Amino acid sequence: MTAQAPLANIRDSGTRRETLAVTEIFKSIQGESTWAGLPCIFVRLTGCHLRCVWCDTTYAFQGGVKMVLGDILTRCRELGGNLVEITGGEPLLQKNCGALARRLHAEGYTVLCETSGTLPLSGLPDETIKIMDVKCPGSGEHHRNDWSNIDRLSARDEVKFVLADRADYEWSRDVIREYALVSRTRAVLFSPVWNRLEPRELAEWILEDGLDVRLQIPLHKVIWSPDTRGV
Repeated sequence: MTAQAPLANIRDSGTRRETLAVTEIFKSIQGESTWAGLPCIFVRLTGCHLRCVWCDTTYAFQGGVKMVLGDILTRCRELGGNLVEITGGEPLLQKNCGALARRLHAEGYTVLCETSGTLPLSGLPDETIKIMDVKCPGSGEHHRNDWSNIDRLSARDEVKFVLADRADYEWSRDVIREYALVSRTRAVLFSPVWNRLEPRELAEWILEDGLDVRLQIPLHKVIWSPDTRGV
């Protein structure tokens, strides 16, 4: 069972400069990346400038609750744990995303930030673990990739490709080879679009080509219904 921190009672609490629009804060099992399976607090920020055709979090495009950073940290403390992921939407759209990451690091949290990779990573602290999504052609947004972000990745960061079909796979295979992503990052993640690409098919392609990538199945969609929010 997940733990959801109610936001309704803190609506428009942002009276100081460092605020963020937040869609939800909850604790669940991390479903993706090399951190999959661990209890994790999720801070889902509001807003996204992309419209990927297979997006499963369209509810985070707008709305949300304006919160000061101190209130966000209070919710994280209440939920308990030491792993936090800042996600969205696209979290880097909000200028205080980096400030939130710094505050979380100062309190001893391990901080992940999942981002589309279409905006500069430079606003995040070095110690924040970036999980950067490289948009494939099947998303309809691959022309928005900021390729300069690859030079901002470190050996602790991870790169994710969400694949809709064979064309996406071949495109991604070429990208990881061109940019030597396997050697420059902690992990390269290949994730099939839910209900569009069979995991077994993707696994066979990876094995056939001998790719040193990690096949990931969104664990939270296996545990709970794929449409469940707050997980």
